[in-house]
Amino acid sequence: MRTWNHILAAEFVSMMVLLLVIEAAVVEYDWTVDYTYASPDCVEKLVLSINKQFPSPTIHAVEGDTLVVHVTNAIPTEGVVIHWHGIHQRTTPFFDGAAYVSQCPINPGETFTYRFKLDRAGTYFYHGHFGMQRAGGLFGSLIVSLPAYKKEPFSYDAEHSIILNDWWHKSIYEQQLGLTSVPFKFVGEPQSLLIQGRGSYNCSTVAGVPHGSPNCVVCNATNPSCAPHVMPVNPGKTYRLRIASVASLSSLNFILEGHKLTVVQADGRYVKPFQVDNLNVYSGQSYDVLFTANQEPSRNYWAAINIRGRQTSTPTGLAILQYMPNPATLVPTTPAPVSPLWNDTAASVAQAKMIIAKFGHEQAPPKKSDRTLVILCTQNMVDDHVKWALNNISYVARPTPVLAALKYKIRGAFDSKPPSDLPVKDYDVFAPPPPRFRNATSGSPVYVFKKDSVVDVIVQNANTLTPNNSEIHPWHLHGHDFWILGYGEGSFDSQKDPASFNLVDPPVRNTVAVFPFGWVAIRFIANNPGAWPFHCHIEPHFHMGMGTVFAEGVNNIPTLPSQSLGCGLTKRFLRYR
Repeated sequence: MRTWNHILAAEFVSMMVLLLVIEAAVVEYDWTVDYTYASPDCVEKLVLSINKQFPSPTIHAVEGDTLVVHVTNAIPTEGVVIHWHGIHQRTTPFFDGAAYVSQCPINPGETFTYRFKLDRAGTYFYHGHFGMQRAGGLFGSLIVSLPAYKKEPFSYDAEHSIILNDWWHKSIYEQQLGLTSVPFKFVGEPQSLLIQGRGSYNCSTVAGVPHGSPNCVVCNATNPSCAPHVMPVNPGKTYRLRIASVASLSSLNFILEGHKLTVVQADGRYVKPFQVDNLNVYSGQSYDVLFTANQEPSRNYWAAINIRGRQTSTPTGLAILQYMPNPATLVPTTPAPVSPLWNDTAASVAQAKMIIAKFGHEQAPPKKSDRTLVILCTQNMVDDHVKWALNNISYVARPTPVLAALKYKIRGAFDSKPPSDLPVKDYDVFAPPPPRFRNATSGSPVYVFKKDSVVDVIVQNANTLTPNNSEIHPWHLHGHDFWILGYGEGSFDSQKDPASFNLVDPPVRNTVAVFPFGWVAIRFIANNPGAWPFHCHIEPHFHMGMGTVFAEGVNNIPTLPSQSLGCGLTKRFLRYR
């Protein structure tokens, strides 16, 4: 005989299931990717856009929703893919949107439909993941809110979201060609920094010629498309600001003039709240911060971004915090906010170490790992080309998707010899590569992990080919979040350094910065069947080989959709499906 407790419990479960069904929805978009003219910093140029918008449309959805996006490639001369940065793609790894890893690029004139579940609320974004299309403007925000029956562990009155990037006037094709040329031609420093797709460039310096010459006629400082982005606030109210960086090259520092920022989320995961005057946002990262509009209400204030980690003359990127009812045109008369010194690595590391998981919201990592990779990141030469390499292999994508090759055992699609788990011994990370290590090889390495195994990855930074130079590298892992166990200076010591790992409350993220001449240790569980890129999120660095692929449990993946195939060795494979 059923008791009232059993009956009430059953009714409660039924009610919750019904509530979930009511809350979950299918959010559907029709997108056309093409080039359009835009003047994001007052200089007109061709930009990659979705539905002729720059930045591309912001997606708003709720945790548990299914997102369906029909992407039509209207670029007549190249393929395209869309990567959903921070979305795990559980059971749908073929919709991750990484060219030649999860899918074939979408051919000109064709339509590809992405369909996947949004299983975690947070601040995310999407971007092109083929060549350097992200640097060309193919990106947008993806905001996933909590359903009504869940509450955030913090309160606020309203919210804004902004996406940050750096911007060049020369095309991504010219940038790409320079990176693969002999002699090497770097992309150079960006001409401007954009906040929500808007910035400002000094028209009189376009192409280094006087204002009014033919090269400057497209530069229009009064164009509304390059007016500063405006965030209206009401005095006394508290706001949630969602910040994401899709920068191609730059490590950015965000400041809200006169206002303290309380960090509450990083990469969609809760962190123990902490307060800062400025916030480092590395490419591929997102933050949710709270601030209160508690300053003098008769004026407006600057929101600003500056470059860290590189010595540059790129001007500050500016937006306006508008205190209502002041007009948006009331431009602050104060100087642009100044960030910490570009080369103050100690300040950057100290801020990174302030980020720890919020108690009660994240699980502690497993105490031990089953496998450890130590990945040495070096700048090398490959056949007279300047490249980046991991354990002496510079990554080159092959035209057959890795996921399909593993799933269907297609031979010859990538390197059959597994890459090394460890770098060479006694490598001096403080000096340029010596002659015996100066040259690397190119390849398409894939690390295959046992499903559900615990994996540690130590990413070791080093000196470049230039003496006394080491760069910041933000590393992003597709399909997973990971625990950041610790940071260190110099060479990682496998005997001593693990004793310093934080196994109690490490932050959980999908992108982590590796600082100059240092290392970072991360831990993840290989429990998401698929093939997942692990790479530096700096666009030129990945283009020059700074990446690899992790794979696990591929046999557990359902049949791959035909639309993800059709390139490389899958052409012949499709004939027999």
